[in-house]
Amino acid sequence: MNEKILVVDDDFNIADLIRLYLEKEMYKVKTVYTGKDAIEEFSSWSPDLVMLDIMLPEMDGWEVCRQIRKKGSIPIIMLTARAEIFDKVLGLELGADDYIVKPFDPKELIARVKAVLRRSGGFDATKEELVFPGLAINKSEYTVTCGGRKIEIPAKELELLYFLASYPNQVFTREQLLEKVWDYDFAGDSRTVDVHIKRLREKFKDDTLRWDIKTVWGVGYKFEVR
Repeated sequence: MNEKILVVDDDFNIADLIRLYLEKEMYKVKTVYTGKDAIEEFSSWSPDLVMLDIMLPEMDGWEVCRQIRKKGSIPIIMLTARAEIFDKVLGLELGADDYIVKPFDPKELIARVKAVLRRSGGFDATKEELVFPGLAINKSEYTVTCGGRKIEIPAKELELLYFLASYPNQVFTREQLLEKVWDYDFAGDSRTVDVHIKRLREKFKDDTLRWDIKTVWGVGYKFEVR
């Protein structure tokens, strides 16, 4: 995933809250608080999606939306405390892809983001195979091939490997891995992750491999591509 999302809202608390929700889903996020800064950050950072408040200082969200649309078709989700039909219609006519009224439910916000990215091609929900030099992980078929040889691997180990490999060189804490691979409500402890990592390493001992599951001491683990 790792799509880049620009959050534009002059309420620091709301902007920071949205950033936390999105980062929890592994998106890369930047926040700005004025319309002028939104245009500058959009031009320099090239995000995959913009979450844009309407009531902004220096330049309102309508004008920011117009300026962004002149530059391309990047997805835009409008954020506002105003729920009038006129505002929604105007936002959509200016080229916004969706419209969320504050206060919003975090789950709805994330679902809207994923849906807009999926429609725009920024997120492929059907992609179930990851391929690296000498390694193929197919989650739909639950198979792993390494060096042309099929590796027998339990389902949860495969899911852990698939998740780590989906974010090459990104470090995850044990708690994050428990949440993402074992689900948020899993009542286990971090040693569960350590045991599964140990078992995975035992299955891939070839020193010539161009990838490895690395321990980042004091933090967690990452799928490192050499």
